[in-house]
Amino acid sequence: MPLSWFLILGAALFCIGVYGVLSRRNAIGILMGVELILNAVNVNLIAFWRYRTPDQLTGLVFAVFVMAIAAAEAAVGLALIIAIYRTRDTVIVEDVDLLKM
Repeated sequence: MPLSWFLILGAALFCIGVYGVLSRRNAIGILMGVELILNAVNVNLIAFWRYRTPDQLTGLVFAVFVMAIAAAEAAVGLALIIAIYRTRDTVIVEDVDLLKM
């Protein structure tokens, strides 16, 4: 498969993720959009690693680093969403615009 197919897939995932982040009102939907963006980055990192420098492990190392960041982001994001839901009974981002409880 040519490199351009992977780049198109990465760009499509990135665009879907950005659309999800910008159009969703639900905090979980926004978090899922951010995950799609990070997965698009991983697709591009692996594709460039495979086609440019397959003898070096830099692309794989960066991809693993991005996966670790995505896991940490999901854990912290879900913890925040659960905490907000417990105090305000909603996960709609527009309803959580005040810092007061």
